Amino acid sequence: MLGTSLLGRLRRRDPGDAVLRRAARLTLVASVLFYACRYGAGSPLLATYALFGTIAAGSFAQLPGPAARRARILVTSLPAVWALIAAGTLLAWSTWAAAGGMLVVGFVVTFAGVGSPRLVGLASAFQLFYILASFPPYQPGSLPQRLGGVTLAIVLLAAAEVVLWPDPVPVSYRQMLARAADGVAAFLDATADALTAPGGGRGADDRRRERAYDLVAVLGLARNPPESAPTAAGAQDRALRISASALREVLATADRLATDAPSTPIPDLAAAHLLRPCADATRAASRGLLSDAPQVDLRDLDAAIRAAEADYPAGSAGGGEGPDVPRMCRDATALALADQVRIFAVGTRIAAGAHTADVEAYPRLFEYARHRAWTLYWRQFRAHLAPRSAHLHSALRLAVALAVARVAAGVLHLNHGFWVLLATLTVLRTSAADTRTALRPAVLGTIAGVVASGLLVLLVEAPVVYAVVLPVSLLLAFGVGRLLGPVWQQALFTLLLTVVFSQLSPEGWRLAEARLVDVGLGAVIGVLAGVAMWPRGAGHDLRHNAARYLAVSGTAVERTVEAVLGDGRPPEHDFDRVGRRMILVDSSYCQYHSERHDPRRARVNWDAALSAGHHVVPGAESLLRRNPPGCLAGWPAAAALLRDTAGHLRSAYDDLAGEVTQGRPAGPMPVPTDCVDEVDRLRPLLGDVDAAAVRHLVEVDRWLAGLANSLTRIHAGDARRP
Repeated sequence: MLGTSLLGRLRRRDPGDAVLRRAARLTLVASVLFYACRYGAGSPLLATYALFGTIAAGSFAQLPGPAARRARILVTSLPAVWALIAAGTLLAWSTWAAAGGMLVVGFVVTFAGVGSPRLVGLASAFQLFYILASFPPYQPGSLPQRLGGVTLAIVLLAAAEVVLWPDPVPVSYRQMLARAADGVAAFLDATADALTAPGGGRGADDRRRERAYDLVAVLGLARNPPESAPTAAGAQDRALRISASALREVLATADRLATDAPSTPIPDLAAAHLLRPCADATRAASRGLLSDAPQVDLRDLDAAIRAAEADYPAGSAGGGEGPDVPRMCRDATALALADQVRIFAVGTRIAAGAHTADVEAYPRLFEYARHRAWTLYWRQFRAHLAPRSAHLHSALRLAVALAVARVAAGVLHLNHGFWVLLATLTVLRTSAADTRTALRPAVLGTIAGVVASGLLVLLVEAPVVYAVVLPVSLLLAFGVGRLLGPVWQQALFTLLLTVVFSQLSPEGWRLAEARLVDVGLGAVIGVLAGVAMWPRGAGHDLRHNAARYLAVSGTAVERTVEAVLGDGRPPEHDFDRVGRRMILVDSSYCQYHSERHDPRRARVNWDAALSAGHHVVPGAESLLRRNPPGCLAGWPAAAALLRDTAGHLRSAYDDLAGEVTQGRPAGPMPVPTDCVDEVDRLRPLLGDVDAAAVRHLVEVDRWLAGLANSLTRIHAGDARRP
């Protein structure tokens, strides 16, 4: 009965058996290599590196993607592994030399993760390879055996990933983006129908809207594990992030159009004619995200945009009454939507690896697509060499903690000093709260494991027994223990170490005692480092980075309006500042979601808050392409009202920045104005002007209203809304 209950509990925690499959692969590879090296070749050293190489690469490395991709990453990481083991072996002659190497390796390996989630997944494994080799005895002549053991482990484990019980291919971010694009395209079709045939199929339209929002909601970085989210510095991951952001704005704009559908049918409405090519382009772009699909052709969309731009300024209410403002408002909104669809389509082409000339239309947004991957990684690293970089803080914190742990283990002459560093690596987190949370299970689990290990070595002395139970202890430690929780995992891992070292260098009950002392020392060092060095973690950095990001976004909005009014040049410098701030915000945001958050601190809807800034620069650049600087110059009365609106928006961005930094409530968010009412209020201040001037006024108003709508969504209470 107890066994059935335990099995049911494990099944619920591992519904796809992914953890148990991974543990089974690790157990088989580790057991075969350990038996072959320890008893077949008669080499405890070769067995040690084969076993711990398998554990480091199979348990501590968190790699994304399907089995073949994980295997490829493991094999291609071998040169780095060899270098780390060689460095640790050669520096093991001195405690201080090994600690200095640990400081460098700890920082470089951790900070390298700023460029790619693959490197983040390998960071702990890389550190373990150096740690294992950096302890006495100092034996440079043993380097071939050490490298041979680790090489066997990684190669055999990579083969097992592909051959033995391979995991189902996970749904990639690219596939989720393609599904979301299909859902948004269906809603665009429904919106076009609503604009030309109001009242028809309203329930179906609502269902398409809800489905589109549900599909887009899962694209948030917070909804995806770090190893699979597109957080790398390369062009393809950046393009995926931009595409997801553009798709959110397409959906929000289409929702505004659907809400503003006319009360009577307008069969020749230009907005509807533009939405249909937008839906087709979105659908085609979603297919282009798949590797075997052709890339989207934007010629039809571009032709539709040109036709809409030529048509809507001349639209009239009939009878010579002047421009039809409601119609122009809908058409301007549709044009803004088409701009975002085009950004989405270009982004998907870059994400699919296509080199496209379309990036010239967005020289700032897709500027990175012109550069090599190494250039982009260097820019990412350089951007994070900043006082507010969460990645920099994490790398320094971990490097210092591991170096101190290495000094302590060397000065105290601990026989199994690498356990001290392993405990520090296990306990230390990016915030003090997370470190405290990890401390309790580490200590309790180790105590339980030490007690069980002590009883085991007192009752069992025959090495053959430990050889027989090795596979069982491996499966328990990395399968059952991981599913039952961190206390069980630590206890079973401690028991595993007793089983292993009873075959390598039997020490009796003193091995359990050494394990308890080493883990306790490592835990203390980890806690002290977590409390003393940037204890508030990425959440603190995220708040400050987001505040600066929102502040410069508000400045860019105000400067863009000033340029349209003829009061200044295009805000190129402000756009650059927004881009630089966005890099740090994105990084802090990704790390923030891996931390435990203080429930007493005011919560922020980060998806909505950062989206309020993400749409500023693309929208401003699109606005300035159709509405050149100075297009609304010469009307001081209207300019005063537009400046007032832009000033309120900037104040709203500043208030939001204060809210995310201090946790204080923001001021009232600007309410999006009705386009027709706003233009009717401003148009008399322009005097006797043609439709082109009204068009400029409409587009500026629509852009400002869209930004105001983004700000109001932050406090709307619906987490699905982008």
